[in-house]
Amino acid sequence: MKEIKNLCIELKTAYIRENYEEHISIAKQRDDDYETFLCDLLKAEREHRKNNGIKTRIRQARFPQKKYLEDFKVSRFKQDIQKKFNELETLDFIHNKENLILMSNPGMGKTHYATALGMKACLENMKVLFISVPNLIIELKEAMSNNQITKYKKSFEKYDLVILDELGYVSFDKEGSEILFNLISNRISVGSMIITTNLLFDRWEEIFKDPILTTALVDRLAYKSHLLNMSGDSYRIEETMDWLKEKNSPKI
Repeated sequence: MKEIKNLCIELKTAYIRENYEEHISIAKQRDDDYETFLCDLLKAEREHRKNNGIKTRIRQARFPQKKYLEDFKVSRFKQDIQKKFNELETLDFIHNKENLILMSNPGMGKTHYATALGMKACLENMKVLFISVPNLIIELKEAMSNNQITKYKKSFEKYDLVILDELGYVSFDKEGSEILFNLISNRISVGSMIITTNLLFDRWEEIFKDPILTTALVDRLAYKSHLLNMSGDSYRIEETMDWLKEKNSPKI
């Protein structure tokens, strides 16, 4: 038995090492032949590795919260937008290295939807990174001060999907605008991005402060992007109103 465990350690079959005795016992009870026993054991090892891979990808994606498509209230949106949701949820845009720009007023679920698409991508064996744009600027400036900006930019190339959240909530100085422009420009030819923003394109100059840079960035992004305007009545306001009604309703 010790030799089996040692071989499992050498072969890196963690599930088999911890569970082979249980599988042997079950196989004896069912009177399985050797082929059935071995096949079941290897399938269990494969499933274990798959689940561990999913957990690792979700952890490395740095999602602030776990959000799922099943919990996203699609019914609040018009039919044409619902149809677009169905198209996006195939994740073909990621395979095609296309981008998705989610625009709306606050409280419409942009971050939820972007996160949920990222979660699904992780489940389908894709590498994902989630980061808010304000935090991204901080990390980029730190990388520049440590002479590691090239390394930081290259790290973006390993992801199938990069989610840039909250573009437009904070404006940038000249340096921040330029390094973000360069990062996004380099990423466009490498892989997909989802960008969530509270501003339509015609107001992006408020963020970047430079009309030429803003126009160049919008042109690059719009070239291979799905643009989705999710504006409407904020679900957060609706939920708050429902909570207040429940709180103030007479108790029976």
